[in-house]
Amino acid sequence: MLANQPTRGLDVAASEFVYEKILEKRAAGFAILLASEELEDLLRLCDRIAVMFKGRIMGIVRPEETSLLELGMMMAGDASQLTQGIQ
Repeated sequence: MLANQPTRGLDVAASEFVYEKILEKRAAGFAILLASEELEDLLRLCDRIAVMFKGRIMGIVRPEETSLLELGMMMAGDASQLTQGIQ
């Protein structure tokens, strides 16, 4: 399943409904590619997060092993502060 900015423009209740459906699909074994600018959503919904900068993957991390700071650094093109990564 592809989801690009799935909650953009939605109110809180509608966003929660969308999150619930995404998590249901994940639990059912669906592969989901989620693109979002909402870092908190990515940390909540993803098993792995790949951050790109200028067409290059800066890092692939697990949400429980990263922070908003690390994600922000990668988004700015600096992966030198990355403490955990998946190769």
